[in-house]
Amino acid sequence: MMKFESNVKLVQAPQETVYAKLSDLNNLEHIKDRIPADKVKNLSFDAETLSIEVAPVGKIALRIVEKEPCKCIKFGTIVSPLPFNLWIQLLPAGDNACKMKLTIGLELNSFMKAMVQKPLQDGVERMADALASIPYEPNNPNL
Repeated sequence: MMKFESNVKLVQAPQETVYAKLSDLNNLEHIKDRIPADKVKNLSFDAETLSIEVAPVGKIALRIVEKEPCKCIKFGTIVSPLPFNLWIQLLPAGDNACKMKLTIGLELNSFMKAMVQKPLQDGVERMADALASIPYEPNNPNL
């Protein structure tokens, strides 16, 4: 299995707060208007699943398959051109901050690896940047 890992991101919110927001996908409602319409279309979700269309990849649907409270949220694909897993890992970094790292794991042959390695690495890094920049304050109406 190939793994693509983001750099570790510092999030300016307690680990418990970040976990609570990210482990319930209904919280995406507050930020879906920030997602570029030219990149992502037909975003839909409930507490455990997320479905989007990403250009040029196509439709992707993910489901939360495992949660380790305050530490890790694991997703698996329901629909995807290339089945993969996504992990969001959280570690404390003081009272009011935490560290976040995203990992994508998937099976690739050598030919596919050469084609998707750079876009996947760039994608996991952009996704980590976006998740780290969300305002996580408990009373923040933006999330």
